[in-house]
Amino acid sequence: MTVHARSSFAQWHSNGRHASYLRTMKSPGGIIDLLEVQRPAGDMSRPALPDIVLMEDILGCSRVRGDLGGGRFDVTTGKGTLALAAPNFATTVINDERHRLRSLAFPLSQWQDELDEAADGRFSLDTSGIYGRVFDSSAIRSALRSLWALCEEEGPPSRLLARAAGCEILAELCRLGGVPFAPARGGLAPWAERRCLELMRARLSEDISLDELAAEAQLSPFHFARMFKRSVGVPPRVYLTRLRVEKACELLEQTGLSVTEIALEVGYSSNQVLARVFLKHMRLSPSGYRRAVRDSVRSIALQ
Repeated sequence: MTVHARSSFAQWHSNGRHASYLRTMKSPGGIIDLLEVQRPAGDMSRPALPDIVLMEDILGCSRVRGDLGGGRFDVTTGKGTLALAAPNFATTVINDERHRLRSLAFPLSQWQDELDEAADGRFSLDTSGIYGRVFDSSAIRSALRSLWALCEEEGPPSRLLARAAGCEILAELCRLGGVPFAPARGGLAPWAERRCLELMRARLSEDISLDELAAEAQLSPFHFARMFKRSVGVPPRVYLTRLRVEKACELLEQTGLSVTEIALEVGYSSNQVLARVFLKHMRLSPSGYRRAVRDSVRSIALQ
């Protein structure tokens, strides 16, 4: 097959006759691309593209047939059914009725080294047994739901979220394909944990990546993510959110900065994004939190 080197799954869906089917696209700088498409019945085949593509059927379809890189199939799909398309393979897909898909595309250039290391060199794009199979995985569906919900709350996923979510989902795909990822090695060394936490605090306002944190600990992103969770108790993204909310609380209490200025200071793109995150974690809006703190201070002063 000829690889369309200048294209990607996201780019292909954004141009040409299929662009009208695209409903949503969230892309964090090419680490992963999230798309939702709604398409009519008929031939939805596409050229070879350099992405591994995971698809979730949102509605279910009475009959789907074609080839996603693992041989011919002819199946009925249900709501939540998953399928995986191989990279660099011109897929053929014919649907008997309209359908809606959420797709997660992994550009191969971003993930090949990760796959090789995590699977100790045993992963092969040519021999993976999961391509073209219709399968079920509650772990992957849950990860996709969480990723999509976070995108709705915070906008396009950060580089940290994109890499961490990709590692989690690819680990499960490799396990289902018969090549489980190498086991975790334990937690971070104390010096590595300290340096990574310091870096996260120092760069709250930036879109820090998992790759940068892993480099600080002298580990691969895949191993770093799992070792960080063992040491700290939560994934890097969750810990970063906690740091941002804590800093936002401090700024609301101690400064006269506007909510918009505080949002930018702690790494969120707008006051609306900060408000959604803050409400989720503090059960108050930022303005409501500031009022409550100041009312409490006045009450103490009057006693």
